Amino acid sequence: MSFPGFVVVSAAVDHSWLDSWSGDGDFGFPAGPPFLGALENRLGLHAGNLDALLLAGPLPGPAPLPLRPAVDSRHPRVNRARRYRRDVRAWTSTHGILVLGRGLGGRWEAAFEVDEQARGHGRGRALATAARHLVPDGRPVWAQCAPGNATSMRALLAAGYLPVGSEVLLMPPR
Repeated sequence: MSFPGFVVVSAAVDHSWLDSWSGDGDFGFPAGPPFLGALENRLGLHAGNLDALLLAGPLPGPAPLPLRPAVDSRHPRVNRARRYRRDVRAWTSTHGILVLGRGLGGRWEAAFEVDEQARGHGRGRALATAARHLVPDGRPVWAQCAPGNATSMRALLAAGYLPVGSEVLLMPPR
């Protein structure tokens, strides 16, 4: 994870090995292919995408659009969330799906997907905003977004999420 002026590498590696990569003070090294490749090999894991990390506070009241719980959903977005998160909860709207779950460090994380035929009408923003109303216990909600996914990035920004850093998760091979 990278934040302004800070890098956190949370992995079972010794400090001397890590220091051998960060010797020149380059805060970008953990997101670079050489380091990620070496970390993958050392841990037997695969690096995922470099994602922007965004954060938003909770909002009071009901969600701004009608949502139905999707208890046993097999939607690909829900299945992906189950791979990376625990306590996954999902809701459907007439135009898409919203997922909340506990991710890295137990933080609440949101993901959403708008049906292809319904895109371009602010529905991603509405789903991202709904997550702020549904996050349990008045906690903040996190979202990860590939920097190149400009549509989702704009939806998250419009829903009040602010960029706070970036991360790359390493997972066991499928």
